[in-house]
Order: sequence, then C-alpha cells, then structure tokens
Amino acid sequence: MTGTAKKLVLETVSEFFGVVFGADTDTLCEVVFNTSMVGYQEILSDLSYFGQMVCMTYPLIGNYGLAEEDYETKKCRIGGFIVREYNDTPSNYRYVKTLSEEMEECGIPGICGVDTRMITRMIRDEGSMRAVLTGADTSTEHALDVLRRTPEMHDQVSRVSSTKPWYSRTANHRYNVVAVDCGIKMNIVRSLNRRGCNVTVVPYDTPAAEILALRPDGLFLSNGPGNPEDNKEVIELVRTLQGRLPIFGICLGHQMIALANGARTYKMKFGHRGGNHPVKDLRTGRIEITSQNHSYAVDPDSLAGTGLELTHINLLDNTAEGLASDEQSIFSVQYHPESAPGPQDSGHLFDRFTALMDRHIKKEAGKNA
Repeated sequence: MTGTAKKLVLETVSEFFGVVFGADTDTLCEVVFNTSMVGYQEILSDLSYFGQMVCMTYPLIGNYGLAEEDYETKKCRIGGFIVREYNDTPSNYRYVKTLSEEMEECGIPGICGVDTRMITRMIRDEGSMRAVLTGADTSTEHALDVLRRTPEMHDQVSRVSSTKPWYSRTANHRYNVVAVDCGIKMNIVRSLNRRGCNVTVVPYDTPAAEILALRPDGLFLSNGPGNPEDNKEVIELVRTLQGRLPIFGICLGHQMIALANGARTYKMKFGHRGGNHPVKDLRTGRIEITSQNHSYAVDPDSLAGTGLELTHINLLDNTAEGLASDEQSIFSVQYHPESAPGPQDSGHLFDRFTALMDRHIKKEAGKNA
C-alpha cells in the first residue's frame, strides 16, 4: 500500500516507519497488542480500547472488510491500529466498507508496514507504553517532548458511556435487566436478549434509586476502558445494591465488584488481549478457552475478608479470572463470554445469571404472597 509516510515513536525512544491508513492525523496513546487472528472490526468498535493503539500480531488485516452487523458499538473510539500488512481490497460478500474507510470517517489513524513482531516483543518484555503516531518528518525529540508533557488519561468511562438510557427488548421476555454502561459491547446485550431479557442500558453514573425504580430482576456491570479505581460512582452502586439484586459483571465490571467489596486491583505488565486464554473453573475443574481484553486485574491476595470467593484462574499466569458471593447473589468474570468472533466455551455464564434472577423472582413473589 502506498500513502503518506508516518512513524511511531515509543517512550523507549524506538522508532518505526510505515505508511498511514485510516485518518491521516497524529495521536498519542498507550500501545497494547492483541493476538486475535480475526475480529479487527470488533476490536475497532470495542469501547474498552478507548485511548489505546492496538498492535495486531496477526500480519494481514483488512482482508474481509467491515460488515454492518458486526459492530460492537455505534461509534468507534479506538485510539489507532498498528499492523504489518493492510489489505484495502476485501474479499467478502458481507462487507459494506473497508477498514480504512471506517477509520477515516471516525478520525482514527493507523500505520502499516511496520515490524509488529518487534513491537509486540518490546511490549511483552518492557510492558505497555505510550507512543506518538506522527508524520515521518517529525523529530524524535519533539515527539518525546509531547509524550513527556501529556498526562496519562483517566476517567475514560465517563467519555464513552451513554448519556441517557436506551433499551433493547425481546419478544416474550422473562426478565428485566438493567445494564450499567461503562463501554458496553452490543453482543453482551444480544446475549441477554437471546435468553429472554429485556435490557435497559443506563449511564455509568445512574443513582441506585433510579435503577430500583425500573424494577429490575438483575443488574449487569459492563466492560469498559481505563483504571477501575476511577469509577467511584459504579463502585458505590455495587455496594448499595449487592444483596438486593443478582449482579453479574464482566471485565471492568468484575474489577469494580472486587473494589466494592474491599479487594485491590493492579495494572498488569502488558495485559491480556486475544482469544486463546485457558481459564480453569475452580469449582468444577472445567477448563475454558476464553477471549480477553484488559490491562488491570484483581489481586487474589486481597480477597481475604471480602466475602468474595476466587472461582476462576488463568492457567497461563494464575491471575484472578472469576469471583462470586453466593450469599449476595453476585458473580463476575474477567474474560468475555459474549466475545464474537471468539471462543464460545463460556456462554453458559449468561444462563447462570438468568438462574439467579429466577431465584430472585421467586423470592420476591414469596414476600408478596
């Protein structure tokens, strides 16, 4: 592909020269890597990547274009893409536009023709780092000065959450679920709809009283970007509603449930991103292949006295992957059971949530009898 020359300048002073695709604009983001072989559209439209440039380890990106049905959100907010080879002539009967066209429309820059294996190894060895994507003629000293002067991003959830409630209904529904939008993926909503749930998606800072006024049978806490400790409103919401409603959290939701109960979280060296992570359910011994996308994790040594049980671990590095409190009807996982495309091993977790709501509905009916 020919085009405007660009370069990527990492905090480590390493430079990578390539060619722009998408929007021809400069950006400063944290650089992370993703090991997925497919799914660049879902990555592009996943709000958990807000403020991050994603280096794709699979070398060929763009070859099947973008399909209308495969977006995870209505507006793509990823920081940028770093790829080895970009294909701008997709072969796919479903595609409606190229990846570069969508990125240009959304103001998202990308760089191709760079050594993505070297970038990935640098991140793996030295940890996630920030970088400037800029013109090839920009001096390294200027790029590094911009990096030094730019503070790290915080409060990303407030920038991606919906500003008002919205609804996703299904025929002959059995449950009413309120989902707290911290950057929710559409396939989470679809997964709940398929199990008979009408879903009301509310902004991250919705008060507990407003949620209870909707008379939900369960509360869902979504994925999202950034440091979980920034989200004081959601953490306090969990403290207020746990024990009163069944609660299910995924990814960032999992981390906020831990914080609400007194556990700690920490930033990982380079996080987990991709669809090939083996996770063991400590209750059943079952091993699931999971899809993941997170920079932070729950410290398992901080769970003592919280009332939360460690239910899942990652078999690659023993990080905490699941928590539960049967007494409070609350559970969470760090990985993505709804991931599409991705492993489908963990879809049963949505059934576990509906089973908790069944018990809750029967309990409430008994109180009113």
